[in-house]
Amino acid sequence: QVQLVESGGGVVEAGGSLTLSCAFSGVDFNSYNMGWFRQAPGLEREFVAGIEWHSQRYYGNFVNDRFTIDRDNAKNTVTLQMNNLKVEVTAVYYCGAKGGPGGGGLRASDEYDYWGQGTQVTVST
Repeated sequence: QVQLVESGGGVVEAGGSLTLSCAFSGVDFNSYNMGWFRQAPGLEREFVAGIEWHSQRYYGNFVNDRFTIDRDNAKNTVTLQMNNLKVEVTAVYYCGAKGGPGGGGLRASDEYDYWGQGTQVTVST
């Protein structure tokens, strides 16, 4: 059984930075593709960034080089470094794990097998 626990959310002023972390517990982290999604109230879950088991990276269209996803296979963690934050990125951020092959840029939330409980990111003016 896989469990994911996100951390690192909080309140930050516009233009600031946050680093989210997702701790993976279970077997074979190295074989999972990992992703970050966000969900604002009343909206669908939206792809933010993904990293395949072999470290190929993908980003959502709104990211514009401000975010970096990375994984540490020795520590079973995946991180999302977010810089120059804007008010519109305020949402709950979820970490997901997808087994099997990557592909599709890891963008389809319904292809993920496991989810964390989410961490709130609030960007204030």
